[in-house]
Amino acid sequence: MTGDNDEDRRMARQGRIVAVVVAASMVLWMAAQWLGGQFGLAPRYAFLFDFAAMAAFAWGMIVTWQIWRKRRD
Repeated sequence: MTGDNDEDRRMARQGRIVAVVVAASMVLWMAAQWLGGQFGLAPRYAFLFDFAAMAAFAWGMIVTWQIWRKRRD
């Protein structure tokens, strides 16, 4: 019985980590876009921020899918 409880806690912790990473990456991406416009940074830096945000979102989707699969089993 405690094994299931520990597994539930671990999956809940993973879910919280995913939520924090996705929310933080969105806020940082928005801030980077705004700062890039204010400082007149080259467009290649905007693409760098875009790719970093997409990587964080992809990671979040993959981990969320893994959590979903574990819950189904």
